[in-house]
Amino acid sequence: MSLTRRTLGLAGLSGLGLAACTPRQGTGGQTIFSAVDVHPVDFPTVTAVKWMGEELGRLTNGRLGIRQFPSGQLGNEDDSIGMARFQAVDMCRVAVAALNNAFPETRLLALPYVFRSVPHVRAVVDGEIGTELLNVFEGRGLVGLAYYDAAPRCFYNVRHPVTEPGQMRGLKMRAPQSDIFLDSIRAMGANPTPLTFGAVFSSLQTHLIDGAENNWPAYQSSRQFEVARFWSQTEHSFSPDALLMSKASFDALTPADRELVRDVARRSVQIMRVEWDKREADARAAVIAVGVQVAEVDKAAFAATVRPVLDKYLAEPRLRALHERIAAVA
Repeated sequence: MSLTRRTLGLAGLSGLGLAACTPRQGTGGQTIFSAVDVHPVDFPTVTAVKWMGEELGRLTNGRLGIRQFPSGQLGNEDDSIGMARFQAVDMCRVAVAALNNAFPETRLLALPYVFRSVPHVRAVVDGEIGTELLNVFEGRGLVGLAYYDAAPRCFYNVRHPVTEPGQMRGLKMRAPQSDIFLDSIRAMGANPTPLTFGAVFSSLQTHLIDGAENNWPAYQSSRQFEVARFWSQTEHSFSPDALLMSKASFDALTPADRELVRDVARRSVQIMRVEWDKREADARAAVIAVGVQVAEVDKAAFAATVRPVLDKYLAEPRLRALHERIAAVA
């Protein structure tokens, strides 16, 4: 995300009706946090934050709670980050790719072929490295609460099966608005087109783009499979999602409530993962049942094409050191 005048303008959105999204004090000192997500109401990340609200309510006898705004009701992920940063909302769930430009340390989580598997990325974000990478947000108005699953990410397109990088040549592929994803898709031979998640379906329909990349649940819930029916199991990225909170909202809490919010957010990760694993399997089965073609790929060949991208970003000593530590995690 670029923290520009546009983002700064989000701080004034309360005049357009967002005042109701900031924490509201009710009778008896009740505080209801607002939480935004671009995914639909039954998506695992939304389900996990719903559980958080219920658990906070249970543990505080209703004194704390969460009101959710899913399905992109309040804008795209860049909007969500800006609104949380300037306390127009209290919490947001966003893809790490949306954070890469503003928070360089998160680039390690988005770089291609850094992680070996879902268990590997979970071990990293659950451990010391994950804690360090949650702490990078506080200097710019946010608090990192948790990392949620969002992987593996793979390519899909409207044109033809893709099993090796040469077949990407000439395809216009949607990329998240992240330099890493733009560089990676370009290195694989395709033409990257940065678009918000919500613009992908119509862009596939109108052939503004030929394809995109994402995970099974997002591919299925967005109905992009209806127009892009060639899936390639590249597993090029295990980039997670981040659950963030406005630092101003967090700092307004008592120390005990801050720790409670952190603890409930950490525990929500397991809720999310149970939902995620089921949703991923169900989404894959559902789209295959209606005719999506799934192609296995030469992953080594894809990894080789993006090695220059890794070298470019790992030239920064801190990122290289983090990369070495990630590789060493069992």
